Amino acid sequence: MKFSENLQVIRKERKLSQEDLAEKLGISRQAVTKWESGTAFPDIDNLIQISELFCVTIDSLVKTNTDCKVKPGTAKNLDEKRIIRFLLTAAQNTYAGKGSAEEISCRPGSYDLKYTEGNLMYFDSYFGGEKFSGEELLFENNTPIWAMNYTGRTLEDSFSPAFLKEALLLRPEEAPFRGPRIYQNGNNIYYSTYEGDFTWFQGKEEIYWGDVKVFECYYHGGLVK
Repeated sequence: MKFSENLQVIRKERKLSQEDLAEKLGISRQAVTKWESGTAFPDIDNLIQISELFCVTIDSLVKTNTDCKVKPGTAKNLDEKRIIRFLLTAAQNTYAGKGSAEEISCRPGSYDLKYTEGNLMYFDSYFGGEKFSGEELLFENNTPIWAMNYTGRTLEDSFSPAFLKEALLLRPEEAPFRGPRIYQNGNNIYYSTYEGDFTWFQGKEEIYWGDVKVFECYYHGGLVK
């Protein structure tokens, strides 16, 4: 189902009218009507409010294909869950977040971002701008435990780096390596298609401005042993 359909279903399950939902979110009923008709899409702040109100993940709200949904918490063990939660936090505090946590470049021409928490360290190092390539790494006690390589390019001037960061802030727990399968804000639409899970995966993300593809990126990675 699309977001508009997901919202209608969950609102009706909770026995709320459009007016009730609008009041709880502090918005107009007309805004809710537009969301449910598919003529508009909520911004990131409203999406967070909706997910917290209904106690559901943002990914489950915006995902169009619920058959491919994996419930959060399916990691093989508690340690893996802890690592995934750390990766999500690290993403919020580096490239996608307001604080870039930029480090001194460790290689000629590289942009390096780092975030640490206890014995865990996240490191993102990339080259380029309009055409780029990089790697994200997780370390535990200075030992590499997970890695992802990515390479991509900007295709049109209408590409919005701010929208990409907005989408990457929504990394779902079941697929914490990029953004949700689909996310839309205005004319910007983000897609991430992938196979596998946190332990071993490969995929592609794309951004469209209306019907025009403006950005693409390929990625792959998994656990390091």
